[in-house]
Amino acid sequence: MRDYRHAWITEWRACAAAFQFLTRFPVNIQLQYTDDLFRRSAVYYPLVGAAIGGLLALAGWLLGFVLPAAPAAVLVLGIWVAATGALHLDGLMDTADGLLSHRSRERMLEIMKDSRVGAMGVVAGVLLMLLKGSLLLSLPLQSAAYGAAVMAAPLWSRAFVVWAIAGWPYAREGKGLGSLFAAVTRAEAWKATALAVAAGLLLFAAYGLSWGEAAAYALGLTVITGAVGYGLARAMAGKLGGLTGDTYGALIELLECTALLAAVVAASR
Repeated sequence: MRDYRHAWITEWRACAAAFQFLTRFPVNIQLQYTDDLFRRSAVYYPLVGAAIGGLLALAGWLLGFVLPAAPAAVLVLGIWVAATGALHLDGLMDTADGLLSHRSRERMLEIMKDSRVGAMGVVAGVLLMLLKGSLLLSLPLQSAAYGAAVMAAPLWSRAFVVWAIAGWPYAREGKGLGSLFAAVTRAEAWKATALAVAAGLLLFAAYGLSWGEAAAYALGLTVITGAVGYGLARAMAGKLGGLTGDTYGALIELLECTALLAAVVAASR
């Protein structure tokens, strides 16, 4: 009984660590951040995504009662950014500044570490926000398609980033915040994927799909985000000699757009 209680507390702390690290949700608990805690917390990244998606689905549904579609979509996008404290958006802009500078590997890593944002970062951030906003606007805010899309996008993007952490070396050789995840293995990645698929099945079933249709959509999103994520991560790692905390954020942002785009295509058909 004591061992069971200890295991439950350990996993609960790992889940809390995932929410503390990836969101601005008020998780007021003191945690001792160790390599083991960070490793375990990666499993719960999809659950963090599901919580963010639930917030966005609720916000869109409520705003749809009082505002036209365009301003409501912009406000949902603002809530999306605020929920993470722009952590991943900042990573995307830093990654764009570094990778699009066409400098040496060492210089690219230096540019990405700089807190200032350059022209390429601004362009990448603006284009991504425009794309996300237009995709949100393409789905009626109070429709099942919108609710499923904004919950699936953060869910599957964060499931893949666990594979990115486990699958490629850390480019800064133990330096930086991302190095805390060096202990993450493929075992955590498989667990995160299983959690994403299970949550996705429940999500799609809740929005009226049959279990067969829900399974097909879950499989489709797993394949799409996996293929796109693998291509992006491999390209980034090829230039940097590995991945960094900034590239993890960039992957999350880009895969959220990928999942939203897939949802819009599916809804249009």
